[in-house]
Amino acid sequence: MKNLLFSSAVFVCLACFCLEFGLISTANATTNTPPATTMPDTCSAHNGSCEKCVSFPGAKCFYCETTKICAKYPAQEIFPTKYCALSEARWGVCFLNFEALIIAMGVIGGVLLIGLVTCIYCCCCRSGSNRAKMDREELEYARKKAERQVRRGRTKAERKAKNDEIRRKYGLLKNEEEDSYTELTEHV
Repeated sequence: MKNLLFSSAVFVCLACFCLEFGLISTANATTNTPPATTMPDTCSAHNGSCEKCVSFPGAKCFYCETTKICAKYPAQEIFPTKYCALSEARWGVCFLNFEALIIAMGVIGGVLLIGLVTCIYCCCCRSGSNRAKMDREELEYARKKAERQVRRGRTKAERKAKNDEIRRKYGLLKNEEEDSYTELTEHV
């Protein structure tokens, strides 16, 4: 069970890593079809203003603080390091540089992954200890039930002995041998 849990956690980590860093592409790169018509580079119209650049619909533009240029995000690359240093590139929001954004996304992804692994551990691995706890409780219940039956039997025997003693005292106790049925014969 632990090997399966470890294998699934490794698989999830690898899948997240590949998706995060673009190693798995949703587009088929091996086909030789010409690319679809692309929209003209309208990002350059927002040069000089970070807020206007990063608020472009679809998050298609990034802003470089050093050169004050708004450029179309290079979709073929994971990071736009050719065009601007990561510490100076802004994408999505102006107050957070690309380097900090990558670190923050990594930390959030790590926390989510640790939370997922913890949940899997709590659900799968700890259920075995719950079964053991339930087995212990069942044994304890069976032991207490047996003790109650023994006490009930002892109390019943004491009560019967006390009642028989009272019956003997007043002559009401019948012998079990005398109590047997006898056949009546008719006298002719």
